[in-house]
Amino acid sequence: MKSIFFSLILIIIFFITHVSVFAQNGTIKGIVYDKTDGTPIPYSSIFLVHSGTGVVTDDNGYFALTKLNEGIHKIKITYMGYDSLIVDIDLKKGEVINKKFYLEKASLEIEGVEIIAQKEVMKTETYVSVQRVNAKQITQLPSIGGIPDLAQYLQILPGVVFTGDQGGQLYIRGGTPIQNKVLLDGLAVFNPFHSIGLFSVFDTDILKSADVYSAGFGSEYGGRISSVMDIRTRDGNRNRFSGKFDIGTFGSKMLLEGPIAKEKNNKKENSASFLLSVKGSYLEQTSKFLYRYANENGLPYNYLDGYGKIAVQTTNGSRINLFGFSFNDGVNYPDIATYKWNAWGAGANFLILPSVSNMIMEGVVAYSDYKIGLSEAVAPERSSHVNGYTFNMNFSYIKGKNVFKYGVEFIGTWVDYDFTNFYGTDCGQETFNSELGLYLKYKWVYKKIIIEPGIRFHYYASQSFFSPEPRLAFKYNITDNIRLKFAGGLYTQNLMSATSDRDVVNLFYGMLTVPEVFSSEVNEKKVKNSLQKSQHLVLGLEFDVLKYIGINIESYFKNFSQLTNINRYQVFEWDDEFILETGKAYGGDVSLRFDYKKLNVYASYSLNWVTRNDGIIVYRTHFDRRHNINITTSYSFGKKDAWQIDMRWNYGTGFPFTKTKGIYPRSESITSINSNFNNNNEVLGIILDDINTGQLPDYHRLDISIKRRFIVSERVKMELILGVTNAYNYYNIFYVHRLTNEKIYQLPILWSVNYNVKF
Repeated sequence: MKSIFFSLILIIIFFITHVSVFAQNGTIKGIVYDKTDGTPIPYSSIFLVHSGTGVVTDDNGYFALTKLNEGIHKIKITYMGYDSLIVDIDLKKGEVINKKFYLEKASLEIEGVEIIAQKEVMKTETYVSVQRVNAKQITQLPSIGGIPDLAQYLQILPGVVFTGDQGGQLYIRGGTPIQNKVLLDGLAVFNPFHSIGLFSVFDTDILKSADVYSAGFGSEYGGRISSVMDIRTRDGNRNRFSGKFDIGTFGSKMLLEGPIAKEKNNKKENSASFLLSVKGSYLEQTSKFLYRYANENGLPYNYLDGYGKIAVQTTNGSRINLFGFSFNDGVNYPDIATYKWNAWGAGANFLILPSVSNMIMEGVVAYSDYKIGLSEAVAPERSSHVNGYTFNMNFSYIKGKNVFKYGVEFIGTWVDYDFTNFYGTDCGQETFNSELGLYLKYKWVYKKIIIEPGIRFHYYASQSFFSPEPRLAFKYNITDNIRLKFAGGLYTQNLMSATSDRDVVNLFYGMLTVPEVFSSEVNEKKVKNSLQKSQHLVLGLEFDVLKYIGINIESYFKNFSQLTNINRYQVFEWDDEFILETGKAYGGDVSLRFDYKKLNVYASYSLNWVTRNDGIIVYRTHFDRRHNINITTSYSFGKKDAWQIDMRWNYGTGFPFTKTKGIYPRSESITSINSNFNNNNEVLGIILDDINTGQLPDYHRLDISIKRRFIVSERVKMELILGVTNAYNYYNIFYVHRLTNEKIYQLPILWSVNYNVKF
């Protein structure tokens, strides 16, 4: 192990030394900003007019043009919805010029410019099994409850399966929620979705970007075996105080932002801004008189979320952000169950741009805390408490279109799970786990080929296990309009769910760490540790059809070579609580995006298979939805596009479930040697059929919303949103009660009204 780390250090030193040679040529670098609010613009195109070459800005709006000869260089900067900017820069030999560039929003948006801009980015990035989501895309969906939300948009992405409106979770290409890593500004969020399932903890209006990696993600991410959601918030308005207020039938929201220290006349000065977002639901109260037809006792869901951020920027574009959040959720079913969770966190992330180097330094230091509790009338109470710290440093060296990245990450996690089973045995767990990750990644662009090899070295202290995890992404631009791509890698993780992934309905989202010692075997091989492990392969094609149409086709295979699950065969308290399983997830999907004039259309079809093998049987998971179709449309019309109509239709084949084979009278368990068997009461016992051999009916739902915008002044705008969820009131089955055979349905037709004002 020491030799591996020593070799890694030598590689890093080599690249640093090698990169210093680049400084012999001239360099132009900088950050592109929105002139209106002073926020960076990611993924804008930077072209050298005379040579015809260019680059794309990164998530921070940063770019670097390297290996330039001395002389005057004409640079053209473009981005969708903004006027192009052309500047002349006089560069001396060996000089490094660092500038800020400001784009003004276009008075007339060019038709289809968003699709065209995306195509340029796709030619220079591998982007395998990744969906880049922005706030504009989310607002082009029907707004359930009148407020657009990331959770609603994620449901239309290829390979994503959503299990229900009430307590539903997202399953991404065969991975369970615990196997999906969610990052907010670099900090892990343990539960990103509220119990009603229609809303996330994230405010759409503060999102800068949300990258969803459904498979084959790069070496900069570790600690999960299925997928990653990397969510980043924007900075507050640097030029003036502004905000937004929403109020509707489901909930309300407030957003405030503005400058703390302003940058005058776009000069090179330090500046700072703040951003504050608070949103909440009062559906439990309004549903008692607005939606009594859905449930005469009301819909018992409430949540309250808050996020704050202070962004400080220096003269050369370097910056530090201080942020914090508090997310809360609660459900109260009278005489059945009470459930609530809360999460909070705080931290800082920073970006450093050295003046004389083509290097970017980024880092995060943060702490988060998550508590969840469930009290049931017929089962023991359960609670789970997870907290921990994160520290990472990332370094990027840029040479034209080529980028070398490396970094280090330290993670510490405390886990406290409290649960007593029916035998009265304490099945809780209290542990501390530390992890160390090191990674290398290099993006090499040669003519039509993009190769992105990487490797991650991840050490789990609780398992005393060192895991080398190679990753690879590849793209070949066959023509300007057709691209072949591939990605793959090895992945591990230490966290597991405190509930079985066979449970269809379970609001409790607790967490455990995998056992340190395991006596099981996998595929007749003795296991050395109980980490969860997987291997990914993805192959795809991208097509640009005509000018405004993009088509993406991907097939994938995930081999879950080692999974830890609740032991469903446990009979006695001394039996193992957990078992090791294997699994497979494979399939493919097709997505189409059309963006022309005022019409936006998106459609996707997914075909998936997800199975598990517990050493005794091979079974389908309860989220193994074979076919899934999503179609969305958004159309703007009227004077100044004052009207907008959005529609979404979803169809999915029914989920597998375990049928009830029979019911029998069963005596209550004897809990002590002094118990009298003759005095024990009988309860109903259930005989289950083979696991998940039944199938629920198919699911389909239509959502519609209509928006009307009112321009009061240049800065004040209002919007009225009318929405209908499950427009034709289809009775989608959620599950069937085993004892009463009662069918429990998803949410019926729900109408909503929302009003918001921006200033």
